[in-house]
Amino acid sequence: MSRVAIIGVGTTPFGAYYKDRDATRSDYDLAALAFAEALDDAGIAKDEIDGLLTARLSSYNRMADMLGLRRPSFVNGFEAAGRMSAVALQTAVAVIEAGLATTVALIYGNNGRSAGARYGGDAYASPTAPFDAAYGMTSPGAYVAMMYQRYQELYQVPEGALAPLAITNRANAALNPNAVMRTPITEEAYLAGRFVAEPLRLFDYCLINDGGVALIVTTEERARKLGRPVVTIEATAACGDLTNYYTSRDFFFEPAETVARRVYKRAGITTAQVDVAQIYDNFTPTILFSLEGFGFAERGRSWEWVRDGRIARGGELPINTSGGHTSESYMQGWALHVEAVRQLRGEAGERQVSGAEVAQYICVSPIVSSHIFRRRD
Repeated sequence: MSRVAIIGVGTTPFGAYYKDRDATRSDYDLAALAFAEALDDAGIAKDEIDGLLTARLSSYNRMADMLGLRRPSFVNGFEAAGRMSAVALQTAVAVIEAGLATTVALIYGNNGRSAGARYGGDAYASPTAPFDAAYGMTSPGAYVAMMYQRYQELYQVPEGALAPLAITNRANAALNPNAVMRTPITEEAYLAGRFVAEPLRLFDYCLINDGGVALIVTTEERARKLGRPVVTIEATAACGDLTNYYTSRDFFFEPAETVARRVYKRAGITTAQVDVAQIYDNFTPTILFSLEGFGFAERGRSWEWVRDGRIARGGELPINTSGGHTSESYMQGWALHVEAVRQLRGEAGERQVSGAEVAQYICVSPIVSSHIFRRRD
């Protein structure tokens, strides 16, 4: 069976839109702009697309109508949660492998900054919200802060251990002309950042910004006819850890270990062969949990593992080379997929990781997921 390949990627100007709020800017407009860029990147005609998957957009009907995709063979929509970026791509792979469509567009739009979105307080709702709120658990950040506090206690993690993650993300974003936050930060600046939900500081949090992202996928056989660098999805896997709340007593370790075992076996690789990793970082502790669950670092020791440049562009495992969710943008995992493709194509400019051939996407959340991407010339 032919592998599935990503042939087109598109993003909107994250930094420019962050500076220029516009109450009339819609999530559909942003998604459409990203789709147009992805279509141009793929070098195919719009009528060649016969599958459509949308995310964070309330109506795939409206999106399809705006784009002129009248009769796709397969169509579906996904909720706004960041874990859906991987689930959507997994769905596209399954659809193509099953022969239900040949070329699928995945489209995401988010006008959160202009619309005044908040990920917390009254705007945040979970099944246990009426009970959680009494204890201050009114946002995803509060849940992750509680998990990280537990992690600190269990493994004797010192103050400031998250600083290398925030600093590295910002250093990468400084080389990314599309990033929202491009000014480098020091450890002193990190520690001076205010607590949002202690022990998480300002620079541990993702951004709220406007943007759109689009991917176009098809068979490897078809991708090779387009005359562009071919990036295949070598393997993908997921495992849920589903409860009525966001916390996980083992920091999602068990499902992450399960996904790691599956995805590396299917791809036929080990962690040592991963050249660059894009790790979902709604909050910086998630990176630590990911590195341990997927076997890069010893359990309870990832906060030491990430020090001394190991995750920088020239390090052992470059992470979030575009700046990640804390510095490039918070496109809920979608832009991290695009960065993986651009790195493997050698299109990342100053932030390019030399010789990158294998990239991994990881999302540790109530649906733990991962993909292995490979450049195949």
